[in-house]
Amino acid sequence: MTRSRISVSVDAHARPEQVFSVLTDWPRHHEWMVLTRAHVETGDGRSPGSRLAAFTGVGPVGFLDTMEITRWEPPRSVGVRHTGRLIRGTGIFRVLPREGGGSTIVWEEELDVPFGAAGRLGWRVIRPLNAALFRLSLRRLAALSDR
Repeated sequence: MTRSRISVSVDAHARPEQVFSVLTDWPRHHEWMVLTRAHVETGDGRSPGSRLAAFTGVGPVGFLDTMEITRWEPPRSVGVRHTGRLIRGTGIFRVLPREGGGSTIVWEEELDVPFGAAGRLGWRVIRPLNAALFRLSLRRLAALSDR
């Protein structure tokens, strides 16, 4: 299986503590993450071992991304291991303080590309769209954190 990495970042005016608070308020993900609703499945959602589920799609058409929190370092980072049938790999959000105030929000994913050669070919087409949607989501997170 091939692994692919995506990394995007956006600057925010809000302090890291505020960004991290909004970022890890899982039921609010639909307010900033494009076409995605998330919730805590098990645990408190604020510690390693907690399990999350996120559905990305429109209506009933989409996919379920199940995750386990592997890193919890407020207000700097939260990491997950994707455990679903379709999405597997690791992801991390970092919230870095910027000199002079504000934050830089970094979203990194290292994902297993399924479906062999066909998946690798499809990923070449989908990857730029994925990165653009991640960047749009982070801009929405930054704006929401400023409120």
